[in-house]
Amino acid sequence: MPTSSIPDLQAPDSAVDTPPLPFPSPETAAANLVPRLLAQAPLSDFEGGFPTQEFNWLREAGLLTAPLPVALGGADFAEVCHTLSLLRTLRHIGHGNLAVGRVYEGHVNALQLLQRFGTATQVARYATDAHSGHWFGVWNTEAADGVKLEPLPNGRYRLHGSKTFGSGSDFLSRPLLTAALPDGGWQMLILPADEQQPTYDASFWRPLGMRATASFRVDFTGLEVGPDDLIGQPGDYYRQPWFSGGAIRFAAVQLGGAEAVFDETRHFLQGLGRTDDPYQRQRLGEMALLIESGNLWLRGAADHASRPTAESDAEATVAYANMMRTAIEEICLRVLQLAERCVGARGLLKPEPFERLHRDLTHYLRQPAPDAAQADAGRFVLDRTAPAHSLWHA
Repeated sequence: MPTSSIPDLQAPDSAVDTPPLPFPSPETAAANLVPRLLAQAPLSDFEGGFPTQEFNWLREAGLLTAPLPVALGGADFAEVCHTLSLLRTLRHIGHGNLAVGRVYEGHVNALQLLQRFGTATQVARYATDAHSGHWFGVWNTEAADGVKLEPLPNGRYRLHGSKTFGSGSDFLSRPLLTAALPDGGWQMLILPADEQQPTYDASFWRPLGMRATASFRVDFTGLEVGPDDLIGQPGDYYRQPWFSGGAIRFAAVQLGGAEAVFDETRHFLQGLGRTDDPYQRQRLGEMALLIESGNLWLRGAADHASRPTAESDAEATVAYANMMRTAIEEICLRVLQLAERCVGARGLLKPEPFERLHRDLTHYLRQPAPDAAQADAGRFVLDRTAPAHSLWHA
């Protein structure tokens, strides 16, 4: 297996010069795409649909390579000093289309894991793939048969079993997945899916929302990978604070969905001339407060992601990430409720966008173990005696 190569996660010296990016900043590029993403979203909103055109736009804007180091033609999204820009970029894309945001977040996650745990040779190899237009993603949810990695006498490995919620499915050519080794360890690998093609079961994906993510069941049985396809060491995928701390990325996408609901609600009321209604003003005031609160959570999460990664600091980062994802979920749920009251039954009829936005955001908010995430933050604070003002800012 390749030796893990973990870069220094401290923020680089601000005095170090880096070459200018050959495209606008990812945050600006994503913000510029929002109107186009919003207009295009209904066209891929069906079971089995996928936003192929939108990902061509992301590629043209340099967003598929943005997670790579500057030296390899990216924007260094893997570096913690750029976490706030990353979160805002994800928020913008989620604002335009939550399905695009979900798949793009997986692409970013895969390239971050590669840079954190892969070798320099692997990073350079897959950077070339990203520049060539390959899409990455992370498939970790086990099906009933699970995915196992069988070592072969010739040094290669054979895959057995399946994953579910394989977002992007046959549209991704470089999915990163975890597989169980014979000794029980969990190994990351990147599958060249354009060469070793899994079997996709689209009948698995009959969702309430996020239909355009094409999150099918994927069977890898009989496929083979080489040692150069293995990323890091067994267990690296679950290392903290990166495993649980990564929740801040999907929460940023979710907040973008709430922003879309807010903007559409305001546009709807302005179109009806209901801006003088005191109850509508009260609701929009609360929605504005909630959206801004979410943006402050993004900043706080970015601050904590840049802390040193000693065990005690990692624990604080995970606890903060769990608070942030909990807060964003509550913000989104409340924004949806207020929007329903603002637009009424008329606003929930097509071709108004609320029906799709509501379905997509409601479905995307159902992330694993929400109660456990909040309970972990409670465990963290109960294990400490520091005053409240210093729990997160020491």
